[in-house]
Amino acid sequence: MAGSGHAKAPAPVRPNPAAAKIAVERLDPAWRSVAPNLSALARKAARAALAAALPPGPRAELALALGDDALLRRLNRDYRGYDKPTNVLSFSHVATPGAPAKAGRFLGDVAIARETLLAEAIAAGKPATHHLSHLIVHGVLHLLGYDHESADEARHMEALERKVLAGLGIPDPYRARPAAPRRR
Repeated sequence: MAGSGHAKAPAPVRPNPAAAKIAVERLDPAWRSVAPNLSALARKAARAALAAALPPGPRAELALALGDDALLRRLNRDYRGYDKPTNVLSFSHVATPGAPAKAGRFLGDVAIARETLLAEAIAAGKPATHHLSHLIVHGVLHLLGYDHESADEARHMEALERKVLAGLGIPDPYRARPAAPRRR
């Protein structure tokens, strides 16, 4: 209404995941065998997670470290006290979900072990690229403060992972696989 004295509220600032700065470091040269377009695939998964979960605000930054079991074992031992490799570790610089990202804010690092990723993908009957995308989405959500320590947290985080992965055309990673037919 003209002359009413009420100003139109500005549109909320939404993050632009395309503007996110995502460094992809191949610390293990054998990652070349996982996917020919590995860096693009990794950035696409990270941007999808950011688009779904990053609160309104300007651009953020993160790093994806594509390592091997030896690296993840060392990190897992040094930072978590578990002397064994794991599939993905996140080192967050944001403590709680919903914490605003500042311009150029470094969210943290996500490290992934190639051998563990491949073994899990084979065991689950999934393409390695789907499992890699899932682990990246999972790791990025941890950077944003999501966790799965309690049943409620796990349900919330897994629901968000499913949504992001569906948007990437990847089937639900938590759905049980049908049993293989028995051979006679």
